[in-house]
Parts: sequence; C-alpha cells; structure tokens
Amino acid sequence: MTTPPELTEAEWDLIKAVWELEPCPAPTVQEHLAQTRAWSYSTVRTLLDRMVGKGLLTAEKLRNLTLYRAVVTREQAQLGELRYALKHAFDGALTPLVQCLLDSEKVSSQQLDQLEALIAAKRRTAKPRSNKPPTA
Repeated sequence: MTTPPELTEAEWDLIKAVWELEPCPAPTVQEHLAQTRAWSYSTVRTLLDRMVGKGLLTAEKLRNLTLYRAVVTREQAQLGELRYALKHAFDGALTPLVQCLLDSEKVSSQQLDQLEALIAAKRRTAKPRSNKPPTA
C-alpha cells in the first residue's frame, strides 16, 4: 500500500482486533469485539471481506475457515489518520495542529523534552534552507 489508508471507525475497531489476534477468523474477531460492538457474525464477515477488497487485509482460506491478516501496519494507519486530520481540519498546516494538541492536552515536562528531542533530530537531518531569493 503506497498511500496511507483512511480508515472508518468500524475499520479501526476491526483492524485493531486483527493486529492483536492475527491470523484470525471472523468469529474470533466478533468475540473479541463483543463488549464494544454488538455485531453479528455476518456483519463482521462482510466488513472484513470489504477490508480485503480495499487492500487493508488478506484472507487465506483453509478448508472451511478464512483467516484474516493485516496488510496495513499500525504506523501506516496512524499516518493516514494524521494526514487526513492535517489536510481537512488544518488545511495542511502543521503548526496549528501541534498548537491545538499542546493547548488541548495535558503535556508533561517529559513529553515536552521528547518533542524537543524529536525536533532537534529532525533539524539535524533536514536540508539547510537557502537564503537566496527565488529566481523567476
């Protein structure tokens, strides 16, 4: 999968279960989600099969059992979700997104230190900016 996926709420629930249980059949996924989703077996199976069609999961048939595995990693799914929010809620502007998170979440001093370290590491690997004005 070249572009990060944008998952629906239901797909998030399903893929999290698959990540935890894989390889797994639909009844196992249904049981795993029973506390939070009152989905029938046919609903779970239909949603899993649609996710196979979208390239999010694979399905391997073993006799009368279909085992599902994730094609998408947790990191790819998170990136897709983040890019969706960045594009739609913040018009592609990273600074307002980060500012919103910092203003709305409790951020510890340790977390701020980690963020500063990530920014410092990114600065070291980023291409230097040119001070030359663009030519026409």
